[in-house]
Amino acid sequence: MSNATGNIDTIRKAEADHFGKLAAEWWNPKGSSAMLHRLNPVRLGFIRDSIDSHWKGDSRSVKPLAGKTALDVGCGAGLLCEPLARLGAAMTGVDAAAENIAAAREHAAGSGLPITYHHGELSSLGLRGFDLVTSMEVIEHVADKAAFIAALAETLADDGLMILSTPNRTAASRLLLIEAAERIGMVPRGTHHWDDFITPPELAILLQDAGFQVGQPMGIAFSPLKGLHLSDDMSLNYILTAKRG
Repeated sequence: MSNATGNIDTIRKAEADHFGKLAAEWWNPKGSSAMLHRLNPVRLGFIRDSIDSHWKGDSRSVKPLAGKTALDVGCGAGLLCEPLARLGAAMTGVDAAAENIAAAREHAAGSGLPITYHHGELSSLGLRGFDLVTSMEVIEHVADKAAFIAALAETLADDGLMILSTPNRTAASRLLLIEAAERIGMVPRGTHHWDDFITPPELAILLQDAGFQVGQPMGIAFSPLKGLHLSDDMSLNYILTAKRG
C-alpha cells in the first residue's frame, strides 16, 4: 500500500504498537528485551569482523567506524546504535514506534552519545548516503519485504555495507523461538509470527533482485555451554552482509 507521497508503507501498525509498549523496559537486561541483550554481543562480533573486512581496517582499532556514517533501521531504544556510536560512527537510528525513539533519545542523552533518531516510515525520511546500514530482527515484522529492502538500499552509499539478521523459518525456530521462548517468558507473547520468517535463500533472492551481492550467512545458534554464538547452524537465526553488485 502506498501513502500520500507515493512511498510504499512497510510498517505494520500492530507490530509498532507491540514494540512501543515494551519501550520502558528496552534497556533492562532482565526485562522483556533480555533476549536482545544476549543477542547484541554476538551480532556486534559479526558486525565488527564485517567492518574490518569491508574497509580493510585495523582489527585492533577501538574506533573502526571513525569518519563513517551508520544507520540502524528498526533500532528500538538504541541497543545497537549506542555501541556503533562508540565504535566511532556518526550514528542515526530509525524506528516505527514513537515510544522507542523517545526512550532511545533519553538513554543516548544520559550516555553522552550524539545519536540522531527518527520515528516513521523509512522511505519517507529521505535518509541517504550511509556507509553502514544495519537492520537486526526487523524484516520479519514488515508488511512488504521487497519494499523494505528497496528502502534500505536507498539509504546506502554506493560503496557501503549492509548487515541484516533475522530468524529462519524452520521447524526448530517455530518450536524454540515462538512456542518455547514465549511460553516461558524469554520473549514477550506476540513478538514473532512464524509465517513471516524468511529463509536465507529467500532473503538472498530479495537482496540480489535489489542489486546486491550477498555474503555467506552465519547462524546465531544456542547451546547450554556456549549460550548464543556464531555458528554454521542457521536453523534458528542468521546474520549476513550485502553490498552493491
